Amino acid sequence: MGAVKLNLRCSSQRVDGVAAEPEPDWTFDDLVSELNALETKLATNASSSTQRSSPLDKSISKCGKEIQRGRAFVLRADEFDMEDSESDDDDHVDRALVVTDSGKRFTCDELYLSVSDDDSDIASGFEVRPYLMDELGEVEGALLELTHEHQLRVKDEIRNKISALETALVNETQNSTSSFLRVEKYKETRLDLDKKFDTQYQRRIAEALDNHLTAVQRDRELRSQIEERKIRSDAAYEEAKRKVAFEKQQQEKAKAEAEAKLRAEEAKREAESKAAMEAKKQAAIEAEKSAAVEAERRAEKEATETSKRVTSGGTQQATAHPTGTASSLSNAETKESGNLYRAAANALNLEQWRLQKLKELCEGNQMIRSSYNEDCTRHEGRISRNIRQIRGISDNVRSKASELTKLLSHPQSFQSISIEIFAKKVVAYCANPANVPFASAYVIVLVTSQVPHAMDILLAELHRACIYTVPKHLVYKKSAYQSKEAYFRSIGYREDDEKMESTEDYLKRLESYMKMYGALVQTEITNCQNFHGLKEGWAWLARFLNTHPANQYTAVSLNAFLQMAGFALYNRYKSQFLKMLNVVSENFLVDLKSQNIPELARTVTEIQTYIDDKKFLQEPEGRSLQSDLLSTKILQEADRWIPKPSFNNYY
Repeated sequence: MGAVKLNLRCSSQRVDGVAAEPEPDWTFDDLVSELNALETKLATNASSSTQRSSPLDKSISKCGKEIQRGRAFVLRADEFDMEDSESDDDDHVDRALVVTDSGKRFTCDELYLSVSDDDSDIASGFEVRPYLMDELGEVEGALLELTHEHQLRVKDEIRNKISALETALVNETQNSTSSFLRVEKYKETRLDLDKKFDTQYQRRIAEALDNHLTAVQRDRELRSQIEERKIRSDAAYEEAKRKVAFEKQQQEKAKAEAEAKLRAEEAKREAESKAAMEAKKQAAIEAEKSAAVEAERRAEKEATETSKRVTSGGTQQATAHPTGTASSLSNAETKESGNLYRAAANALNLEQWRLQKLKELCEGNQMIRSSYNEDCTRHEGRISRNIRQIRGISDNVRSKASELTKLLSHPQSFQSISIEIFAKKVVAYCANPANVPFASAYVIVLVTSQVPHAMDILLAELHRACIYTVPKHLVYKKSAYQSKEAYFRSIGYREDDEKMESTEDYLKRLESYMKMYGALVQTEITNCQNFHGLKEGWAWLARFLNTHPANQYTAVSLNAFLQMAGFALYNRYKSQFLKMLNVVSENFLVDLKSQNIPELARTVTEIQTYIDDKKFLQEPEGRSLQSDLLSTKILQEADRWIPKPSFNNYY
């Protein structure tokens, strides 16, 4: 008798505590859900079928009878993994998977489940097939049981792996959640930092903008102040310019008056000298007349005496003394002793006028120092330092001239004292053979163009240091000087510890002074007036050749002057200057050569070479400063970078 196959449409089916599990791949959750659904259906139909026995009971009883007749099989339901279920309603399901008579075996040849019309609701969950399963032997049953156990172990392993995977998934989910929280927290932190950085950046931008606006405001204020200062400076410059023009006018007027006075005095002296000469001539004539009358009387007397001596036989010889000869010798000596120097009258008058101004300036400064206890040591040191630092460089000349002009017009010091110091320091610097004559001349002209009174004071100091800048030459006479040393002192020799300097040293210093003077008279700067310019150099050369003898002092002076000023004199006077050089060559050099003085050989050669080689056509070395300092553009702007001084404190 074959077994009835029953194809269940759900994962498990329970009939009065007996459950079948034909599909081993079903999960426990599917089984529980299916059993719960089946119980629900049975519970709903229990009330309607109380008087009628269920077909399943009939089938089971029939199946019991068949089991007794056929081959027996064991249907066993084990408890597995019921502890994982969270529902208390599933406990009876775990215990229901056992046979009613525990430990007994039952056989069922055929299980036929017929579905009646009354039990349609219950039978609808089953598909009735002819047989539940085939009859099996003990081997097949054991194999089936082993297979079932193997399937259970596989299910357990699968469940464990699924549980581990679920645990790992939960942990991963938690880690992801925590990571996400940390990311969110980091994001919020970064946002806060970004906000702080933005605030700081905006603050910095605001500070920078504020600083920029402050700087712009400060720059505008500075520009306005500069403009105001420029306006005030221009006004002051115009005022100073008017004052300078007025002072210049007054100076020219005073100079004209002085020259007129000098001419009047000179005319008066000439008239007086002419009157004296006329008186002397008249007295001489009267003396000659009286002498002639006296001579006639003496001659008559001598003739009478001679006649008497002749009559007496005695002859005597008489001698006459030339009284007129003695008188003429006396007059010649007086005239020669009164003319101890050789110089032009105009040159001597200008020298006396400048020396008088220097004397008055020094006396006034002495009174100022004594009255105000003025200490000019530092001021004098600054002036001296700027003069010593003069070099033949454009920037140097510009800066030193500007500094010296400021020092000469410094409000804290009296200008007359500054001018005196300036003149003395410049002359002392010129005595050094290592000085730069042309650069010094440029500085002097630039400074004196702003401080005109300083030029006369400087020339007076130069005349005192070197008489050949007048030009003036002292003639040595034993009757006029006690000794040769006294004459040397009068012409400018220096004494050190009562020892007179050598002639060689004196000539070197004399050459330095004359080079400085020659550079000064030829310096011409646009927009800057040279109050002792080239016409004064031309006058010096004419006076020198007209009055000075040829000796070693005058030869050195003339050579140094021509070397420095000859180029400018030729460019100005052309043929007239060549005539002057002819006079030098034909007269002055001839006199020098005739003296046969070995010390003069070098100087004579230099002068002769200067004339023969026409070196006056070549610009002397150092006349043009380095970097073209006094170019046309800079000369036109000279009045802009030199401060305009005030002359209120002069004298």
